[in-house]
Amino acid sequence: QVQLVESGGGLVQTGGSLRLSCAASTGTFGPYAMGWFRRAPGKERESVAAISWLGTTTDYADSVKGRFTITRDNAKNTVYLQMNRLKPEDTAVYICARGKYRSGGLNQYDYTLWGQGTQVTVSS
Repeated sequence: QVQLVESGGGLVQTGGSLRLSCAASTGTFGPYAMGWFRRAPGKERESVAAISWLGTTTDYADSVKGRFTITRDNAKNTVYLQMNRLKPEDTAVYICARGKYRSGGLNQYDYTLWGQGTQVTVSS
């Protein structure tokens, strides 16, 4: 059984950067797409970024395009989310998830295994 564990969250100022990691505590991520999602207080969970199994395709929410980058290292069973130029509205619990297919996309319905999340707080 694969368990997803996120790390790298924290408190940063507006304009700062963080790099989140999502690792498999056991098993592997293969051969599935991976995604990052976030849930802010009082809001529904929303898609942030996704990457296909081989890393050939990535997708981003409009709100983070140009600022966030999703990557993966399948040999290490780790997925990353580099977040730059952070804004207060990025404050949320960031959650990684494993998809059902090799291709991913931002449809939450295509993801079946979810981590517990890591808190990101961006101060103004």
